[in-house]
Amino acid sequence: MDVQSIKNRFGIIGNDPQLNYALQVAEQVANTDLSVLIFGESGVGKEVFSQIIHNLSSRRHNPFIAVNCGAIPEGTIDSELFGHEKGSFTSASDQRKGYFETVSGGTIFLDEIGEMPIGTQARLLRVLETGEFIRVGSSKVLKTNVRVIAATNKDLLTLTQQGKFREDLYYRLNTVPIRVPALRERREDIPMLFRKFSGDFAERYKSPPIQLDEAARQMLMSYGWPGNVRELKNIAEQISVLAKDKTITAEQLSNFLPNRDTGTSRMPALVPGHVPSVGAGSAESGGSSTTEREILYKLFFDLKKDMNDVKKMIFELAHHQGFSNPAPISGEHLLPTYENKIPDNTFNTPAITNYNNAAEPKAPAPFVIHQPGDVVNHHEEVEESLSLIDREKEFIVKALQKHKGKRKDAAHELGISERTLYRKIKEYDIEE
Repeated sequence: MDVQSIKNRFGIIGNDPQLNYALQVAEQVANTDLSVLIFGESGVGKEVFSQIIHNLSSRRHNPFIAVNCGAIPEGTIDSELFGHEKGSFTSASDQRKGYFETVSGGTIFLDEIGEMPIGTQARLLRVLETGEFIRVGSSKVLKTNVRVIAATNKDLLTLTQQGKFREDLYYRLNTVPIRVPALRERREDIPMLFRKFSGDFAERYKSPPIQLDEAARQMLMSYGWPGNVRELKNIAEQISVLAKDKTITAEQLSNFLPNRDTGTSRMPALVPGHVPSVGAGSAESGGSSTTEREILYKLFFDLKKDMNDVKKMIFELAHHQGFSNPAPISGEHLLPTYENKIPDNTFNTPAITNYNNAAEPKAPAPFVIHQPGDVVNHHEEVEESLSLIDREKEFIVKALQKHKGKRKDAAHELGISERTLYRKIKEYDIEE
């Protein structure tokens, strides 16, 4: 079964490459009994992937059960999963079979696996390795044939380092990892999803479907969607019920989008044709001063880094070309004298050894390089290019060189998605 057939069968909307790859992996692993770990943010649809794997497997005619490990109290989760004997604890009035016993031959989906207590993790590890378990309050070993699919919105590897998750269980579950992309990583799919949700709600509530004008569409795509697909569906339902006009403008849409200030960096993505407002603290900006401040901080940090890189490049050029220390020039600004040898690991301005008792100039002095014996009658000042396109292209080239052409690592270094990096490489015709 190809990816498009899976989308049609399970009602999945979107053409993002990351989504298509996740579906492809799910289809390939379905006919095996390997454990699968699905990870992604809350609301991206991880349970749908577990159902895809189960329904495309040889176990599809056997039971499937989804268990939210974070919703079961720590004192009862062992009983829920593995069962208990009569009298094993205060409220155990009868013998009870657990999910691993009743779903034998089928599939168990353990959502929020990172919330599972350490003791229960040890029991689960034994089931995964040997297919054996023991009911609470019993000493009899029972067998089960269950496929386990787990999901989490947490970094389990970090939890293992903190002692909150068993490392052996992590590697046992992570046989085949599937990453479901967040909604903000697949922005081109947002209008299609919104149109599908609004159409479904229009049919449910017997009302005309709502439409978005171009400005509202751009606003929908530029929003961060921390709640992912679940949040988008809720917004579509709110608008379908509460909107008086069926053609929604950006101003009307802004009344439904929450104004979040969580302290986390969720930079709005620039989309074609959309120019973000930069009015600090205005009513229309909706408290965007925090985001603007984050952008300014990033710009200042990048500028400082660029200046350090330029300094390093100039001094390394002078060193490799064999230039001597610049000497004071009559009629020009006096320049500091620098050591001949520039350490290879120097990133900042080398130590100044002599200022020639000159006062600090009020304006930046031109950098003059000459060799002994040269008669210097003039100097040239090279003005740095201020083109944002040139700077962006330069950063992309540097990142690709640093990571030896690995786009994923370069994109992470630049703070952009891999898809955006690919588009920029094509746009600027960068040779990798």
